[in-house]
Amino acid sequence: MTKGIGFDIVGDIHGHADALERLLGRLGYTDSGDGYSHPSRQMIFVGDFIDRGPQQSEVLAIARNMCSKGSALAVLGNHEFNAMGWAMSDGNGGYLRPHTPKNLTQHRAFLDQLNEGSAAYISAIDWFRTLPVYLNLEGLRIVHACWHQPSFDLLRPHLDSRNRFTRDGFVSANRKGSDIARAAEIVLKGPEIALPPPSSFVDKDGHERREARIKWWDGSATTFRLAAIGADPDALPDTPIGSGYLYDTSKPIFFGHYWLRGAPELTSASAACLDFSVARSGYLTAYRWSGENQLHAANLVSVPAAPD
Repeated sequence: MTKGIGFDIVGDIHGHADALERLLGRLGYTDSGDGYSHPSRQMIFVGDFIDRGPQQSEVLAIARNMCSKGSALAVLGNHEFNAMGWAMSDGNGGYLRPHTPKNLTQHRAFLDQLNEGSAAYISAIDWFRTLPVYLNLEGLRIVHACWHQPSFDLLRPHLDSRNRFTRDGFVSANRKGSDIARAAEIVLKGPEIALPPPSSFVDKDGHERREARIKWWDGSATTFRLAAIGADPDALPDTPIGSGYLYDTSKPIFFGHYWLRGAPELTSASAACLDFSVARSGYLTAYRWSGENQLHAANLVSVPAAPD
């Protein structure tokens, strides 16, 4: 149950419990011995609690306790989705998320810190299954990577009444190439759209890309040149991308996922990405929302990954 209209929405944590505890302190949450809480506000986590960082067990302990006692809400991140797939059999001798060297490298820190197969590991996976794909609350919306109603409509038969994947629905969402898997990727990893031939660009890892992840939250990002994330604008055409993914701005939307760099700043007056790369020596960032329809940069609160 929520506690009115005071929400503190927190970006991707990725196993950085020290930063989380410092941020909780700045926001006025205290631990009275049975977990963190605030007398009049509630926290919302946008997902990606795990992978990369050194304190994943500690992050999960804090977040799970807050959620269980009603001090916080949370949505599913793509890293929790991947962890569930890594742990779940595909029924054919493999796993829904294949145990390839690439996937292992991304996930190894979680597997090592939680001791894959242990009671703590199984308990964490079970908790991830309780996390909804999105929250549509009075006055605001929360999703990990993209608010996209057509994708939610496709996922609807595969979610329960609290927007959590059913067991069969989760299996369907891992069938690569299916409409359901594509919908899950859009909301948990963000939309990517094909560039008009022969356009391409080289990403930060040196790979040639013919699809671009786009700034779906930015109503002015109407062409590939303006909308593509992680690409040199001069390498892309001014071809319109269409309006299929652009957010309708009817409610403020909060999300994470995009590894923004530099000092935290407001994405727009109706959309706030709260992922400022704490796992890359950036900032753990929250937005203090108190019912406003137009967001304000002054309501951002952050702490650096390392203490001052």
